[in-house]
Amino acid sequence: MIAVLALAGVASAQDSRPGIAVAVWENGGSYGQDAEDFAALGVGLQQMLMNEFAENGALRMVDRSQLKTLMDEQDLGASGRMDESTAARIGKIVGARYFIMGSFIDWYGDMQLVARIVNTETSELVTVSRARGEREELFSLVVQLAQGITEDLSLPALPRQVQQEREERAERIPHEAVRLYTKALLYADRGDNDRAIELFSRITQDFQQYTEAGEALEQLRSGT
Repeated sequence: MIAVLALAGVASAQDSRPGIAVAVWENGGSYGQDAEDFAALGVGLQQMLMNEFAENGALRMVDRSQLKTLMDEQDLGASGRMDESTAARIGKIVGARYFIMGSFIDWYGDMQLVARIVNTETSELVTVSRARGEREELFSLVVQLAQGITEDLSLPALPRQVQQEREERAERIPHEAVRLYTKALLYADRGDNDRAIELFSRITQDFQQYTEAGEALEQLRSGT
């Protein structure tokens, strides 16, 4: 499988856009919810941050399932089990210029997000980006974090109008939709597709603005 992923990395190298890989986020010590909620948050933050970067056509995202397959084979698990050199090695295999390792702390609703970004070409930690706020503001915090990382790395920014639309949209989508989305992603990763489909379907019915849930539902049903 590593050989297959390496070929994918070679193909990605032909794409001049900077590639970004995002690992599952590590729980840095959280209280106030059950263990499954925090496990879902680790997967959810990974995908939510990827969703924000994917809005920027000047960037290239490493597929989450591709990264998961490789990290499972390497028995790496959460991002907290990796150092900069390991992140760089994995990033090179999948054709990413930057590898993002994140951690979160949810202290009874007070959220802290920390993203450490490794340049895979040098194996160096090039920047650390942070966001902090209430749990109910999680979607907005992710949008804020994506913008901060883009600025810290001097990457091409989203057009101002698009960035503003993302920020306003994040404020409109209720946290309950985000909570269900993260749990659905966790169930899908565990192979519990029935429960994942149930939650994605519920989001598409009750929170129609959260279009990412509909996209995930379609992918899950089609097996892609």
